[in-house]
Amino acid sequence: MGAAEAEPGPSVPPMPEDALSDVDYVRELAQFILRNCEQQLRSVLLSQDPMLHFPLVIEFAELLDASPSLAYLIFANPAKFLPLLDEAAHGAQEVVFEAFKDREEMVLKEFLHARIDVSGSPLECPETFPRIGRLRVKHRGILLTLKGTVIRSGPIKMIEGEREYECRKCKQVFKVYPELETGNAIRLPMSCPSKGLKSCGGTHFRFVEGSIVCHDYQEIKIQENVHVVGVGSIPRSIPAILKDDLVDMVKAGDDVVVTGILTAKWSPDVRDVRCDLDPIMVANYIRRTNEFKSDIEIPEDAIETFNQFWAQFQDNPLKGKNAILHGICPQIFGLFTVKLAVALTLVGGVQHVDASGTKVRGESHLLLVGDPGTGKSQFLKFAAKLCTRSVITTGLGSTSAGLTVTAVKEGGEWMLEAGALVLADGGLCCIDEFDSMRGHDRATIHEAMEQQTISIAKAGLVTTLSTKTTVFGATNPKGQYDPSQSLSVNTTLSGPLLSRFDIVLVLLDTKNPQWDAVVSEHILSEQHRGSEKTKDTEDLACVWPLPLLRRYIQYVKRNFQPILTKEAERVLSSYYQLQRRSALQNAARTTIRMLESLIRLAQAHARLMFRNEVTRLDAISAIICMESSMTASAILDDAGNALHSSFSDNPDQEYAKQEKLILEMLKSVDHAS
Repeated sequence: MGAAEAEPGPSVPPMPEDALSDVDYVRELAQFILRNCEQQLRSVLLSQDPMLHFPLVIEFAELLDASPSLAYLIFANPAKFLPLLDEAAHGAQEVVFEAFKDREEMVLKEFLHARIDVSGSPLECPETFPRIGRLRVKHRGILLTLKGTVIRSGPIKMIEGEREYECRKCKQVFKVYPELETGNAIRLPMSCPSKGLKSCGGTHFRFVEGSIVCHDYQEIKIQENVHVVGVGSIPRSIPAILKDDLVDMVKAGDDVVVTGILTAKWSPDVRDVRCDLDPIMVANYIRRTNEFKSDIEIPEDAIETFNQFWAQFQDNPLKGKNAILHGICPQIFGLFTVKLAVALTLVGGVQHVDASGTKVRGESHLLLVGDPGTGKSQFLKFAAKLCTRSVITTGLGSTSAGLTVTAVKEGGEWMLEAGALVLADGGLCCIDEFDSMRGHDRATIHEAMEQQTISIAKAGLVTTLSTKTTVFGATNPKGQYDPSQSLSVNTTLSGPLLSRFDIVLVLLDTKNPQWDAVVSEHILSEQHRGSEKTKDTEDLACVWPLPLLRRYIQYVKRNFQPILTKEAERVLSSYYQLQRRSALQNAARTTIRMLESLIRLAQAHARLMFRNEVTRLDAISAIICMESSMTASAILDDAGNALHSSFSDNPDQEYAKQEKLILEMLKSVDHAS
């Protein structure tokens, strides 16, 4: 079944729906469930609460192997065959119960729901796995799978599922199901639905007391992922209905894959407004993919490439690091310090829990402050490409509600709708034009950056959402940058906000004829090279291609948890004390957060260097990065402007010179204390 379209290919032998009776279908499905899901049924029966709702997850790929015709019928007409599958699950449950009730304490469950998991099956093809924005009428009525992010989760309610009526003429009892299209309204049949040689034709019915069956019910809203939408397109969203065991499984900000049936319901009746059918998804199965949202598949050959690369640069690792940094924004010449800062921010440190049980974040935050035309937005866009989960926004186009979370009212109910920081949970949030944000909007992200949560108390909704996000900001200075003034004055950003950024780099466009000549030559040669389409980019010793760089960052984040050595601890501690003494202009930056930032940067550098140990080299590199981040440098006089920092031809020699200078200064501090 190469592609499971609405029109089946010849590879699937379609079984006519009237070929077997419903009883035969149920029997065949029950046999399949007994063969493949016996262990699941036993664990359900062993649960001692008979009133809970239990899912029985059925792999569609296994059903397709066992019975292609049955699998096709479930795909093509789920409205009829999913209830039969539920019936088969109950029948299989009774068989297992009879077989094992003497050996184990088992309880028959009244509420057992068959859930179809389509992962790994042909139903993951574009025809039955479309983007939310590509949903059309042809997708209605088939078993459909959608992928997206939950942007809104409604309250859990109770909804009527069925009720029974009795015909006053022939006393036949029959079930009536509410119609979703008409707002769950009950519609009685025109005449008695009794089957037999002669229908009685009765038109008067009596409601059977106590026959109403209710379900747990929740509505969520799913939006397609921003990175699959083209520029200029608005990401589309669709409401989805969760029932019974599926309710409360997901929250705003979660990545999900939903399998179910696309149907429609009438829009609310408003006077003088045409009534339309709004699409809605009735979920059969929902799977959270949060644990995979920042993970990408890293093949074995890529891991082998990383190992070979570092074996090649074993004797001069700094040259290897420079080769990796060359791959970050290769269209921009030089800016070694900025590229190093971007790499360290994306790699990040190690999250740990202190003695009091408080989590200390591992994610770093970076702020670029610079004159127009210094490439800030280019770095933002490239960093977003390197992350598998990223959200780009601008300060001017974002309110505090759009960045954090907003409360919206729909159908008389208040719901929470996730903003940019919540949607970027586990990834990267890029905020351009940081200075354009209003003051109170900037204040709302204080908690999101340090505690990595957002606490809300709006419209009676009091909750906390996770924002384990790296924030990458870019801003222009207020007018002409004045080096004699503090960073806070130049950027109009408050001290508490500046202290949350691990690195703040200032890019000043000072006139330097030599630098201008080199940069213009690089830009012109890039144009020439782009037209020639050279193939030497695969040489890792020169420039790493973007896909491999993305895999490398994910690999080192996942596999390395660097630990500080005693020597690295001593170096970082001495530097922190030195900064505290000379903190005149940098009072906003030299708080205890600065020491935490240094530790994170040193850990990130160790990860970048493919190591599980933070050595003196990593500590010194973190200090060099922090020196570039300071307005008034405490040690390195030439570290002021990151814009004119270039890649050294001999990085080991350059590092040795800087290390000697830093260690001599730190020794004098130790003697003084």
